[in-house]
Amino acid sequence: MLLCYNREWAFSMDFVDLLLLYIAFQLKHLLCDFIQPYWVATGKGKSLAGVGGKALSFHAGAHAAGTLLLTLIFAPVFWWLAIVDFVIHSTVDRAKSLIIDQKKWPLSSKKYWFAFGADQLAHHMTHLAYIVFIFTSLNPELTLL
Repeated sequence: MLLCYNREWAFSMDFVDLLLLYIAFQLKHLLCDFIQPYWVATGKGKSLAGVGGKALSFHAGAHAAGTLLLTLIFAPVFWWLAIVDFVIHSTVDRAKSLIIDQKKWPLSSKKYWFAFGADQLAHHMTHLAYIVFIFTSLNPELTLL
């Protein structure tokens, strides 16, 4: 049952909530990464002193806002994961951009697409970490080992 209170007046989650949280994070990632203004998509890899900093902040901020929304729905006590998401998302995206720019890998290069895939994997693994953290924190009776 979504956000039900247990005897200790703490939130708990069941398997359906876990699945919904996973799907929600996947949708959040899809919306924030692939439905963004053109200036953000093309600018976030540029110099942080110019449009690059604004674009990267806008992009990571959209992800943080999505994470904030999801935590407020599923586990409000973990609202601060939005701040963590801003830092991690901007760091991963910036690292990918710097590597691609430094190596001068064109969009047609297999190396470019490997870097893109590694970037996406890092984001999905970050979301998985949030989900495991939230689920295990709200269900302390469960253990992973």
